[in-house]
Amino acid sequence: MTLNVNPLDDALGAEITGLDLSKPLSESDRTEIQDAFLTHQLLCLRSTPLAPGDFSELSRHFGEPQLQLRRSTRHGDVPEISVLDSTYKSPEDKPTDFKRNRKSGWHTDDSYFEVPAKVTLLQSLEIPKSGGHTRFCNTRKAYEGLTGEEKGRIDSLMAVHAYDTKRAPARAAKRTKQEEDETPEVVHPLVRTHEDTGAKAFYFNSNRTDRIVDMDRTESDALLDWVHDTIKQPKYHYDHEWRTGDILIWDNRCLVHSVNVDFPIGQNRLHQRILLKGTRPQ
Repeated sequence: MTLNVNPLDDALGAEITGLDLSKPLSESDRTEIQDAFLTHQLLCLRSTPLAPGDFSELSRHFGEPQLQLRRSTRHGDVPEISVLDSTYKSPEDKPTDFKRNRKSGWHTDDSYFEVPAKVTLLQSLEIPKSGGHTRFCNTRKAYEGLTGEEKGRIDSLMAVHAYDTKRAPARAAKRTKQEEDETPEVVHPLVRTHEDTGAKAFYFNSNRTDRIVDMDRTESDALLDWVHDTIKQPKYHYDHEWRTGDILIWDNRCLVHSVNVDFPIGQNRLHQRILLKGTRPQ
């Protein structure tokens, strides 16, 4: 079969067709997929749900998996996989204010680590009949849309990322003492340079970015609010409506994502996730 790359949206994303996931990827397929990934920042592979071992094997075509922080979500046999169950099991689980659900905030995975994950692979195993879309924003295009004066204002700023921040409207999941020890506050550039493309992008996480270094809280909050409003403009969006088995592969270095958390109570929403090791943001 011939591999095809079909853009999903002007903002970001491409669907890959003509790929047989039951067979090892050829070198030419790997090169074409990597080129498409760097161009579109997000790839969608249509599939049936993969066994955990097969999902892990697929991820290694794109990088080296890393263990995720929260031990309670790790798969018992394939620990680099986290099993993410966001099902509303009772009416009390579904908030009336969707901002009270952490998944709804625009975020990039693992920014609270000194060396965050560069890539996320997420596969849907079970999905509700409505809602539950995952939404993405292109922070590279958001940065490129700034004026020269705006870029000059922020290019050298550093920001503190924490496992939780009072700026977020909902609290993060509780950590064990070991997990707390593994996640002290870290400092990252507000604008990072992509090590593979050289392009600059906002590096911001509304659930984790707490403050700008050497700036008072009022000024810092105002600036971070502006960043948030800038990156979430609709022209930078792609919304993914899941099909069972879909595999999304996205670049945490230049994308943020959030979940449409308005989906029915009692309908399963279950995914498996792998994060790939990155480098320290520069």
